[in-house]
Amino acid sequence: MKQLSFNKLYFEGIKDAIPISIGYLPIGMAFGVLAKSMGIPYEISILMSLIIFAGASQFVGVNLIAIGTSSFEIVLTTFILNLRHFLMSSSLSQRIDYTKSKKFLSLISFGVTDETFAVASLKEESKLSPEFLFGLNFTAFFAWNFGTVLGIFLAESIPKEIQSSMGISLYVMFIGLLIPAVRRSTKVLKIVLVAVFISSALTWVPVFKFISTGWIIIITTIVASFIGAKFIHGDGDE
Repeated sequence: MKQLSFNKLYFEGIKDAIPISIGYLPIGMAFGVLAKSMGIPYEISILMSLIIFAGASQFVGVNLIAIGTSSFEIVLTTFILNLRHFLMSSSLSQRIDYTKSKKFLSLISFGVTDETFAVASLKEESKLSPEFLFGLNFTAFFAWNFGTVLGIFLAESIPKEIQSSMGISLYVMFIGLLIPAVRRSTKVLKIVLVAVFISSALTWVPVFKFISTGWIIIITTIVASFIGAKFIHGDGDE
């Protein structure tokens, strides 16, 4: 009976992950193609998807690697980009049913992404079963990694012009994440404009030319977040 309950919850998670997986597959492929076009060894690209499993960070990472950014800057940049995962995991921890070992729960936390968090948060149940979350997170994880592998090995059949244009996937992903938030909140729009101004100043003002791309991303993220939290208010904030 207990095994039946496990299977039911697990497959419910898989079912809820199908829309996410449909979206992850092409983006994972775009990452694989981009990494291949930038000369990243295929085993490194696959390990990035297996170990990091964070789309925005991976796209930023391969771009920083391609321009010769230091390892420290790459690690620090991806760490800052992924700080939101602390908040998402903390939020889910308030609703999870603690019936499994810490190792099992650690696996679940590794698979949390923006999309799986959104699906889990919208569940009506007051408590979320670990089995459901495992099915949800790791179906999405499989789709992302399968897409990465497909992208790497299909890259050879894709024209060089299209391969080189895959770098735009990073900007498309960020715009896709920003538009819904900007429509809901004027505060988010103001923070985005502040971030654009800071990044542009650090990139184009001659006095800042000594700052590398990696540090520009880090400084922009920290300063814009601080200004947004401390000074910016807006309508429609949730």
